[in-house]
Amino acid sequence: MVCDRCKTAVKSQLEQLGLHPETVMLGEVGMGEAEIPQTKLKEIENALAAIGFELLEDRKSRLIEKIKNVVIELVHHNPIPSKLKHSVLISRELHHDYPYLSNLFSEIEGITIEHYIIQQKVEKIKEYIAYDELTLSEIADKMGYSSSAHLSAQFKKATGLPPSHFKSRSTIVRKSLNEVGNS
Repeated sequence: MVCDRCKTAVKSQLEQLGLHPETVMLGEVGMGEAEIPQTKLKEIENALAAIGFELLEDRKSRLIEKIKNVVIELVHHNPIPSKLKHSVLISRELHHDYPYLSNLFSEIEGITIEHYIIQQKVEKIKEYIAYDELTLSEIADKMGYSSSAHLSAQFKKATGLPPSHFKSRSTIVRKSLNEVGNS
């Protein structure tokens, strides 16, 4: 889940099933029920699938989802980029060694966490370009790049276009946050 509307939709689906979601966060729901029967889990799975979500039950899938959610939070919802490396922030947040998280992510997703972060940053940069309110230098600063040249080089490598050409296109094609990382 990547937005407030997503959280509301999930909460609504669970309540319609007679459940009591206490907290709905990015990729995680805290339930009032102590235990949910297997038959109810199937209903939850079907209800979530109907609105474009999936129920993650195995530990590795949940951890991958948590990594993605931490990255999305860092890239899209933090107004000031941290001076700490993403690896340190992810490791701290998930209470696992970064090499373990990195290997697991690469094994399951087929790309590195670093590449996933770059893809998320590119989508955020596209958003800033579409709004046309900031200069490239201001975007670079907001996104934690050392310079606009570094941002431009990474953007061009990811999209095939420099930011200036991307901006001049009549339609700006963006991915939804949960599609980033999927080829």
